[in-house]
Amino acid sequence: MHSSASGWGNGLLGVIIFSGSLPATRVAVGGFSALFLTSARAVIAALIGAVVLAVLRQARPQRRDLGSLAIVAVGVVVGFPLLTALALQHITSAHSIVFIGLLPLSTAIFGVLRGGERPQPLFWLFAVLGSATVAGFALSGDGSASLEGDLLMVAAIVLCGLGYAEGAALSRRLGGWQVISWALLLALPLMAALAILTWPPAWSGIGVPAWIGLAYVSVFSMFVGFIFWYRGLAIGGIARVGQLQQLQPFFGLALAGFLLHEPVAWSMIAATALVVVCVFFARRFA
Repeated sequence: MHSSASGWGNGLLGVIIFSGSLPATRVAVGGFSALFLTSARAVIAALIGAVVLAVLRQARPQRRDLGSLAIVAVGVVVGFPLLTALALQHITSAHSIVFIGLLPLSTAIFGVLRGGERPQPLFWLFAVLGSATVAGFALSGDGSASLEGDLLMVAAIVLCGLGYAEGAALSRRLGGWQVISWALLLALPLMAALAILTWPPAWSGIGVPAWIGLAYVSVFSMFVGFIFWYRGLAIGGIARVGQLQQLQPFFGLALAGFLLHEPVAWSMIAATALVVVCVFFARRFA
């Protein structure tokens, strides 16, 4: 009972931390370019990961793990942060959060492809229904919609689902926080070079909110959140605790509305609620 409660508690804390990622990114792109933000957050998180790995004297991953670590890096270190940062230049964080409702489903689909699982037919029914809901909302023209922004968010969800699924499988051998740390270090040379190439020409015009956004996505979204998230999955079970991610859109919409004062239309809430229901049943029949 204690282990189950601890797993749910850690998982919930991880989801809450991740829920602030899109609002923080929205604020950060007001002062930094999408490319610099993506590279800078990865470099900062990689340095933190390197220190923790060194202090705790973690063994290096084996050669066979490098391919999987590269997939994790492409999915959650480079792909998702970059594509969401680009998307948030065209849409509000409240609008983008609706797409996060598809992230558990994306992860489950890649779990099927990578793990050879055979979901029941009802899984695909709810998967299609959830996807249709998101597509309908994106095309509804709620005032904050943008075709370019929506397509970037879809691509971000696909890559993030791939990175989550690959990382979940690899964490069975390396450990959850170790996976994200090694993936960050693997991507460090590329991200450091990109940060230098996209270095802001002037720092005086960058406001405090943008710095706070960069700090949040670097320390919490890219590193600390994964510690609690993977610990919760390990203690409480991936299938059970993973369902907590369905709450992320609700937390994200609340943050976008109360902290950024962005309009949260009833259609956003309705679409998010329906997507969460679809994802719940899809995961149940997976």
